[in-house]
Amino acid sequence: MDIAARRKADPAHWRLATAIRALSMDAVEAAQSGHPGMPMGMADVATVLFRNHLKFDAAAPNWFDRDRFVLSAGHGSMLIYSLLYLTGYEQMSLDQIRNFRQWGAITAGHPEYGHAEGVETTTGPLGQGIATAVGFAIAEEAMRAQFGADLCSHKTWVIAGDGCLMEGISQEAIGLAGHQKLKNLIVLWDNNDITIDGRVSLSDSTDQLKRFEASGWRTLSCDGHDPADIERALSDAASGQDDRPVLVACKTIIGYGAPKKQDSSGAHGSPLGAEEIAAARAAFGWEHGPFVIPEDILADWRAIGARGREAREAWATRVDAAQNRDEFARRISGGVSDRLAPTIAALKEQALASKPKLATRKASEMVLEVINPELPETIGGSADLTGSNNTKTRDLGAFTPENRQGRYIYYGIREHGMAAAMNGIWLHGGLRPYGGTFMCFTDYARGAMRLSALMGLPVTYVMTHDSIGLGEDGPTHQPVEHLAICRATPNTLTLRPCDLVETAEAWEIALSSESTPMVMALSRQNLPTLRETAGENLTARGAYVLREASATPRVILMASGSEVEIAVAARETLEAEGVPTRVVSVPSMELFRDQDAEYRRQVLPAGTVRIAIEAAVRQPWDWLLLGERGREEASGFIGMTGFGASAPAPTLYKEFGITAEAAAAEARRLLG
Repeated sequence: MDIAARRKADPAHWRLATAIRALSMDAVEAAQSGHPGMPMGMADVATVLFRNHLKFDAAAPNWFDRDRFVLSAGHGSMLIYSLLYLTGYEQMSLDQIRNFRQWGAITAGHPEYGHAEGVETTTGPLGQGIATAVGFAIAEEAMRAQFGADLCSHKTWVIAGDGCLMEGISQEAIGLAGHQKLKNLIVLWDNNDITIDGRVSLSDSTDQLKRFEASGWRTLSCDGHDPADIERALSDAASGQDDRPVLVACKTIIGYGAPKKQDSSGAHGSPLGAEEIAAARAAFGWEHGPFVIPEDILADWRAIGARGREAREAWATRVDAAQNRDEFARRISGGVSDRLAPTIAALKEQALASKPKLATRKASEMVLEVINPELPETIGGSADLTGSNNTKTRDLGAFTPENRQGRYIYYGIREHGMAAAMNGIWLHGGLRPYGGTFMCFTDYARGAMRLSALMGLPVTYVMTHDSIGLGEDGPTHQPVEHLAICRATPNTLTLRPCDLVETAEAWEIALSSESTPMVMALSRQNLPTLRETAGENLTARGAYVLREASATPRVILMASGSEVEIAVAARETLEAEGVPTRVVSVPSMELFRDQDAEYRRQVLPAGTVRIAIEAAVRQPWDWLLLGERGREEASGFIGMTGFGASAPAPTLYKEFGITAEAAAAEARRLLG
């Protein structure tokens, strides 16, 4: 059916969808940058979705029981910006549309969480949206199980493109979603057969319907430009006729209506140009100038935006009548439990009394054993390393299709998918996710971890086996550069505790955070209890004096995690030789940098020899060795300069020279 026939078949729908196409063409042209083709191709699908199916109220963008809409194909951002403006989201003004991709505008090149209400998650790197949506769907199931369908019952809708489905993370996501039977997750695939390079057939021949079916999904198809057929497919998808997530393959034409560029990569990532836009306007029967939406069409869209008001008000009435309304309100607000601080304080006192020698991964488990019963919002998991990460406590049943009350997710060997799902769990609201893998496999989770930081999501990454101390698994599993990478990532806290007390304090920081993800770097090998006081959360200082020198210090030994023990032993040697030596534990460089200058000066005064000890590369230590009143000629580093090796941990530390003896010798050398 050609465009003229489609205009006549359903003129009301056509006018609504054309408003999206016109705004998208105009905004990209004004910016001379962007992707007009995807919003033009998916305008019909989006119109049917928002008009007939999506549960939302534009006047209350953060209503908890709204459906979540995720534009995984984030390059088509003008689709969601057009929808937000047309349906009446207050923040999305026409001026914001006019200033698409410009400095200070909330209409960023790819949708960014926190810039505009109605943008549920940041989507730019392809595949992240569909993977994050799995977390939304998990959270919806968990919260419904905990609080009932009257307070939580909604769907997560995703628009994904070919690029989203080619990225490797998509298989992790759809495999997890199918296994978990997330029936309220519906993915609308923009099946336009075009990528930047050209036809999809240049690079891929996957039968996506069979792929999704093999992963446990129900699959449907529709003509993405026929509103009646779209309605049929979306109604079927939303019917919940079985317990599988649903893929709807929407056959579309990229750049639909642009006569020379539609159905080609020319409509993908660049402006159409004035001549092509004029021709498209003529084909659409759109006689209005740039950024002009007739009042009657805008009124119809605003009515769609207000359609969910009655459902929202009915929900609010149910919440007010609920017996657990106060706890529900706390949970969905993300508030910190008043049980956290006293629980941590009690464990710290217990640690000082018993002084256990244990790996910090085990210490983390001990913290979770006391925290999880007190904080029902925690939801844990691991990428197939539960017994190594020590992330599952006795009170956490497995989250499964049969047990939505479970608070532990077996993510399988899906580090990237796990990290993205945790982002979605937090964004959904009501839960605080943490998940574990080996520190080395932050490489596999990096894309989603970066988005945690970019969005300001306080998810917790439990990264165990944090150094060459993991031993015999060898250099493929021994992280040496990963602490540096994590510390270099903006808005990320890397916490590397040295014992049970610091581990407890690290968890207190993580579970109190409102806008910063945490990387918890934890040891495989056993470590002694080194802290001697339990009052103040000294880990929150980032660095502090763990052992004071016998007199004005001549040497300062700095270390984190498992190497603090080495620093303490080296201090004993140097003190016995008459060299006053201070040990500074550095569980978090980022938190130490945030301290005031006077505190940093007290911890690291000028005029001393400084040595950093860490079983990793030197790079992040240079600002403490050479800056903060340090001097190159009086600084040294005991650590790694290359990759590790396969051998027992004690052998590795000896062979790579990460020992108390080496630290003491370096101090003597620098003292001259």
